[in-house]
Amino acid sequence: MTMNFAAVAPRHSELVSISDGIATVDIAPAAGGALASYRWWQDGAVVDWLRPADPAAISSRDAGAMACFPLVPYSNRIRGGRFEFAGRTIRLPTTADDPHHEHGHGWRRPWVVVRHEACTVVLRYRHAADSWPWSYEADQEITLADGRLCVTIKVRNLSDAPMPAGFGLHPYFPSTPWAHVQALVSGMWETDTEVLPVRHVLPPVGADPSIGFDVSEVDFDTVFTGWARRARISWPEHGRRLDIEAEAPLDFLVLYTPPGEPFFCAEPVSNITDAFNRTGGRIDTGCIVLAPGLMRSASVRFTPSLAV
Repeated sequence: MTMNFAAVAPRHSELVSISDGIATVDIAPAAGGALASYRWWQDGAVVDWLRPADPAAISSRDAGAMACFPLVPYSNRIRGGRFEFAGRTIRLPTTADDPHHEHGHGWRRPWVVVRHEACTVVLRYRHAADSWPWSYEADQEITLADGRLCVTIKVRNLSDAPMPAGFGLHPYFPSTPWAHVQALVSGMWETDTEVLPVRHVLPPVGADPSIGFDVSEVDFDTVFTGWARRARISWPEHGRRLDIEAEAPLDFLVLYTPPGEPFFCAEPVSNITDAFNRTGGRIDTGCIVLAPGLMRSASVRFTPSLAV
């Protein structure tokens, strides 16, 4: 997939937009609070820093086909949609297509706009206790400044009992023949056939994110540990670079590089896959426990640059 320079169709009526004069972000609150695009405008052309959603995805409110969606109240899969917490068994709804209740609730439900200014929009999702037996509230603050994008996620426990939690972002990036990723990490989780973690190991020789790799040469659906909360994506054939900077507790990086697809993902997250079923071991899995009324938050900043 080449970086997009084509003329852009009129914005969809379901989108909310912000702009700082350099960048524009379109947001689809009804599609899981997802970003539909993040782009720079140059001389009437457009550079997409995230994979843009097409009109069909926006109309169908398909968060998984968007540019980026929020992960709340946890990232990735829970084995069988089931875990034990504080002496009780939690069972989340599963289907043949979603056997592990992947990525929680936020991307499945509409969010509401609680503030909209020229360069900032704040979205909110409020969850009433159901099969997930805790009520909670999640906010996203999406801001542009000098062409840079910042997304801040907040999760607050509204219930009267401690709640396990995790959060993060699931951005999609355009894949090109020479797209390159570099991120300092120290380990990774090997997975089984259902992409669930089985063993913590060193990063693979020849495809170590700390050294960097070309997206076209790897096949990852992998949680990396010991992440320094910095990553750099480059598209050298186009002279473009995007630096990602995350805050604690987004201490893990999920890299998803499906072969042959026009996109890849680099996801700053606070927990490993199936974290709620892997607590108590020697290796930190990122399971956060929020006391009643407690809130955790973190920001992710995306800083693009062009070769001069």
